[in-house]
Amino acid sequence: MKSVLKRSLPILLRGTLLVSSVVALGACSTMKGWFGGGKEKPNEPAALVEFTPTQSVSELWSANVGKGEGRMGAGQGPAVADGRVYAAAVKGGVSALDLRTGSRLWHYDSDLPLSGGPGVGDGLVVVGSLDGVVIALDAETGAERWQAQVPNEVIAAPAVGMGLVLVRSNDNRVTAFDAASGERRWFWNHDVPTLSVRGNDSPLLGPGFVFVGNDDGTVSALSVTDGRPLWEQAVGQQEGRTELDRMSDIDGTPVLDGQVIFATSYEGRTLAIDGPSGRPMWGAQEGGAGRIGVASDRLVVSSPSGSVYALDKRSGSAFWQQPALARRNLTGAAIQGDYAVVGDFEGYLHWMKLDNGEFAARARAGRDPLRAAPVVADGVLLVQNVDGRLSAFSLQ
Repeated sequence: MKSVLKRSLPILLRGTLLVSSVVALGACSTMKGWFGGGKEKPNEPAALVEFTPTQSVSELWSANVGKGEGRMGAGQGPAVADGRVYAAAVKGGVSALDLRTGSRLWHYDSDLPLSGGPGVGDGLVVVGSLDGVVIALDAETGAERWQAQVPNEVIAAPAVGMGLVLVRSNDNRVTAFDAASGERRWFWNHDVPTLSVRGNDSPLLGPGFVFVGNDDGTVSALSVTDGRPLWEQAVGQQEGRTELDRMSDIDGTPVLDGQVIFATSYEGRTLAIDGPSGRPMWGAQEGGAGRIGVASDRLVVSSPSGSVYALDKRSGSAFWQQPALARRNLTGAAIQGDYAVVGDFEGYLHWMKLDNGEFAARARAGRDPLRAAPVVADGVLLVQNVDGRLSAFSLQ
């Protein structure tokens, strides 16, 4: 039953989520100041505000990597390793491109709907499909190493490292495969709520641990050796009268910073957790289901309502809030230099100053929605839209 509900969410539920987020913002007097004295229609995405750019951004290259995810809600994005960008498409296989030029280095063709991936590590590029097929490729050549099967669709990138490939399927099951042979080592199941936001993200590998953000708003720590549960901590609070009210998904991979785990939930809460013990260190009432941008002293999170927040890593207190992207269905955040970056439903990327949240630059990566958080590697920002267009941007 869970799988069917998750499949329907991009079309049937996201609009409902957007409306429910808007209701909470409609009466906010501070929003009127941003949008011209309340003239903005309350249920529509905020119009883009004009500003004088203070940072120059240029598109280095763009490439079409195949038919994109469309309304699938997978949040497909690229992975980067050793100066190469790896990207998968629902129809079009897997491509490896040069990070600086976008030139294609190899291509793996597949008839499978590759919805999850790629994950990169240990010399492998690993992708998953809507049919639950997992394919491991040689990162250097694109040659197929092995295939395996999981019981449900895969829409998250596998995590690869420590001799393992960890695949999260859409029934919230994590399966560990031997990276060299594809043999299954262990699996772990977690109960999921009846209703949740469409999407999930990769498990996180840490020293001796696998950390998983769950659809019920918890983070689980597993033993990397055998998948044995070590601890579980609630991030989002499942509160409210209806299933819709109680949604608290963690759909962005938790972040490991030293020994501290940072996780954020759709319910709008961000938590710092001591990794070895699972003990909460602080909680903040700002957050969202997507990925967290991590800077030296702060975290950047985007909320379901469209506000972007910067939080102090040590205490969780808010440095700033940027509310001018309300209802624009933002991606998770990334950090590029001295800027936080999010994408939106019209393909725009927004650069905000890390110190105060002011807009510094804006660019467009095509006209289709961005659902996956941008990825930054070696100073280059990469983003993939739902039509399969992959774009690279640099700061000038």
